[in-house]
Amino acid sequence: MKISAIILAKNEIDNIRDCIDNLSFCDEIIVVDNGSTDNTEKIAESLGAKVFIDSTVNFSESRNFGLKHASFDWVLYIDADERCDEVLKGEILKAVKNDNISAYYLRRKNFYLGNYEWPYIEKMLRLFRKGNLKRWEGKIHETPIVEGKTAIFDGFLIHKTHKNLESMVEKTAAWSSIEAELRLRANHPKMSWWRFPRVMLSAFVNSYILQGGYKARGTGLIESIYQAFSIFITYAKLWEFQNKKNEIIK
Repeated sequence: MKISAIILAKNEIDNIRDCIDNLSFCDEIIVVDNGSTDNTEKIAESLGAKVFIDSTVNFSESRNFGLKHASFDWVLYIDADERCDEVLKGEILKAVKNDNISAYYLRRKNFYLGNYEWPYIEKMLRLFRKGNLKRWEGKIHETPIVEGKTAIFDGFLIHKTHKNLESMVEKTAAWSSIEAELRLRANHPKMSWWRFPRVMLSAFVNSYILQGGYKARGTGLIESIYQAFSIFITYAKLWEFQNKKNEIIK
């Protein structure tokens, strides 16, 4: 069975080349470009990837858009800053020969602020038998709708994100408006003052306590405070959008 890899990308000039090289074990590489203004598209095409320009407004639609262009029986979803380790590559190649499983969870290791490994291992459903993946749903947090049995790999998806404080703040500035707008479209309850400390505290506790960020010492504290800051900016923009919407209605 052949594999179509689908990469979601926007302005990933620093990542796209290595990402495509890492997926050389796949039979087809599709890049869903969501309006890059750097050379992401040109670099991807020069490496043999099929590039499709995507103008959809959320991740679920982008993933569904990529699925429509996949040619083969299995689809593997990868973000531009993710890499499959060698164990995972071997497991994927064996898995696509299994007729009993419809989808596989990939275990993801996150590395923050350079090479500091985060204690919490995520499990993400990313490899699918194309005919059993019906669609992705969710305007803010996307979820795959799959028919059939699932399994999990032993290998890891390596995710090197939040490489430095500058890129972290830039990411928040770029994505917070998008996330705030998605919440506005989903008719999020009006942002009152008490919602701000609640969402910030929740984000910090989830990162620092529940995910074990305290085990990463200084890196864990910085990352957890950043998560609280990032969610604050998103909800502050939501508050701003809601007020503008009310002014227009008036």
